[in-house]
Formats: sequence, structure tokens, C-alpha cells
Amino acid sequence: MRVLLSNKFYYRRGGDCIYMLNLEQLLKAHGHEVAVFAMDYAENLDTPWRGYFPQAMGKLMALTRPFGSREVRAKFNRLLDDFKPDVVHLNNIHTQLSPVMAELAHARGIRVVWTLHDYKLLCPRYDCLKDGKDICELCFGGDKTYCKTYRCMKGSRLASFVGYKEAVMWNRARLEACTDLFICPSRFMAEKMAQGGFSKEKLKVLCNFIDVEKCRKDDYAKGDYYCYVGRLSHEKGVGTLIEAAARLPYKLKVIGGGPLSEELRAKSEELKCNVEFLGFRQWDDIKAIVGKARFTVVPSEWYENNPLSVIEAECLGTPVLGARIGGIPELIDEDVNGMTFESGNANDLYGKIKAMYNADFDYKTIADAAMKRYNAESYYGEIMKCYIGS
Repeated sequence: MRVLLSNKFYYRRGGDCIYMLNLEQLLKAHGHEVAVFAMDYAENLDTPWRGYFPQAMGKLMALTRPFGSREVRAKFNRLLDDFKPDVVHLNNIHTQLSPVMAELAHARGIRVVWTLHDYKLLCPRYDCLKDGKDICELCFGGDKTYCKTYRCMKGSRLASFVGYKEAVMWNRARLEACTDLFICPSRFMAEKMAQGGFSKEKLKVLCNFIDVEKCRKDDYAKGDYYCYVGRLSHEKGVGTLIEAAARLPYKLKVIGGGPLSEELRAKSEELKCNVEFLGFRQWDDIKAIVGKARFTVVPSEWYENNPLSVIEAECLGTPVLGARIGGIPELIDEDVNGMTFESGNANDLYGKIKAMYNADFDYKTIADAAMKRYNAESYYGEIMKCYIGS
């Protein structure tokens, strides 16, 4: 089978990128021919398909790219002509590449599959947050004017107008008409898509996979600390975690950076919190730190879809204390591989951190079960059904 994979970025920038890179290798390992289509960024990995990539988006392009620019159309059509795919598998494509690719492929009779990594098809700013803080579903009903009213795109009137026009142009009916199947990595995502009017017959729940071999190890001994891995921003709930952690004696290690880095450091010092900020780390360090942690905390305060941090922690044999929001609870078997708490509730989180410290988990069993659940071969069988249409 000839599969064309598309994503904005072709380097390990985020969960969507990692997913597509892993999928590319998985398909090739099974003998399929794979082409890729992305923006031409300097950070991209080497690929023979780079000559087809549209140039990286500048500020002025932000006014035209969301609607399917001439360059994107021309280069994608040329790739379709030359590669002749059986399936086009879209990922994170809005704004910089745009859903025009789905229409171009569909018009040729090519099967179009789309993995949803965020809520862009429902919410113009993708994360269902008003002012970047409060959960919002106002646009789910189809009226996207709220994007303009609340200036949802970075507080900018112009950017919000463009976001509104993009959402109106690529509306539900138009997207459904050119997409054969939407892959939802969580049941929560599928439920929200159905709530937004998308046909349940075009929604397939399929949890993401990872390269479980990178998590394999022999020693499941734990240190005397717990940890957080991720972006330091409001929606990730790290402020709530610091507030809860400050009331406890246990050591917290924080991996990652972001817009709240300095604010959170200052807050932890003010509260005399036993926390160590480690900044950005590469996988080998993350594996060592998370693998030795008593547990990891995912305190999100937005609709997380299928967080990679939960999957990786479990594959390392590390239990997860996760917020009850979005798709997080679907990945946690209460008291078996972790616990959950009320999102945004520092008191509940405080109590659950204590409970996690006193709980008796079988770390090797957690790792074995996770590696079986999230392994690539299991995913391969399911993704092929999506490609074939069975």
C-alpha cells in the first residue's frame, strides 16, 4: 500500500509529530511505501520528499495559508501525481497547510483518514479554552462568531477574525464530505466530535502507540520523589500542583519549560516547596528520572486528548496520578496503575499525592501491561483496518 502522511512539522516537536514519525517507521517496517508532506522548516529531518514541502509560513502567509494557498495546492497536487497514494493520512494540518489537502485527495478518489490531535475541528483556537484559562464549548454548536467576540486567537482582533473565517470555511459539513474517517485517540475526543455534530459513523476511537522498546528496562526500583513532565503553562495545571506540593514534605522534580517557568519558580520559593526544576531534558534523562519516580503527576486543566506523558510513564512502570479531565482517565486503571483527582482542585490533589505515596503498586506489572496495550504491532492491525475501510 502507498500511504501519504501529512503534518505541519517533520521533526520531533510535539506529540503529533512523534506520532507521525513513529507511524512512518511502522508502515515502512511492514513493507508499505510512505511519502510525507509538511512545511519546509530547517529543523525537519532529512527526507527525499522535502522538494514537495511548501515554504515555512511567515507572518503575511498567516492571512492566506489557512484557506489553502496556491503553493500548498500546487505542491500537494504534484506529490499526488508523482506518488499516487492509496491513502492520505492527515494529522495536524490546520492553518499552515489547511484541509484543502483532504479535498484535493478526495476529488481523485483517494481514501482520506485524519487523526485528531486537538479540537481544532470544533474550536477555532484548538484547545477549548477561553482566554487560555477557562473551559469553553461555545463554538461546538457551529456558530464560530465567539472566536471574534472573545478574541480567542492570542487576544488579537485580526488573528481572531482570520480564525473565525477559517472555521467557517472549513465547517463540519465540508470536512465530513472529503474525509472518510476521523481517528480519535480517546473516547472523550470522539464524544466531543459527536457533540459537535460529526457523524458517529465517521469516528473511530484508536489510542495512540509508542515505540515501547525505548521504555524497556530491567530495574524497577524507585527513588524517593515524584515528578511532572511537560510544558509549564496554565492549562497544564502546574500551578495547582505546586500549591498542593507545598503542603507536603515529598520531593517533586519538574521537567520542562514554558511561559510560566519563572512565575512557578518564584511561587515555589515563596511557598518553600520541596521542588527541583530541571528544565528541558532529552529522552535518556526523562527515562531515567520518570523511571525512578514513585509516580508522575498529570495535573491538566484543559481537555487533554491522549497524553504521551501518561503512556510513556506507564511503559516505564511508573504509576500516574492524573486529573479527571479529557482523555486522561481512560488511560488510568484506578489503584492498579495510578489514581485520579478532580482537575484544578489543589485539596484533592494534595490528598491523592499522599495516597499515591502510601500505595503499593506492582511496577513491573504496570510496565508489562502498558507495553502490551500501547505497542506498535497492535496499532498496526487497527490502522490497516482504517486504511482499507473495514
